[in-house]
Amino acid sequence: MVARLTDLEARSAKLRAMAYKLGTGDSLCLVVMPGGGKYWWLRYRLAGREKTFSIGVYPNVSLMEAESAAQKARALL
Repeated sequence: MVARLTDLEARSAKLRAMAYKLGTGDSLCLVVMPGGGKYWWLRYRLAGREKTFSIGVYPNVSLMEAESAAQKARALL
């Protein structure tokens, strides 16, 4: 089982040389870019291909807002 991402972990995510993802456990992830940007992405599959849907930029979009937006997007898929 994957541990759920907390707001504290999202806030304290350190920069690395390459982009990396911190998952929330339900296809929503926070992508931390080398330049310092943190973006909420929803990963999903459509016709057998993995796609991503950008929800917003952290901290402008909080963890709770991102989870709510991801739930609404999943309902549309």
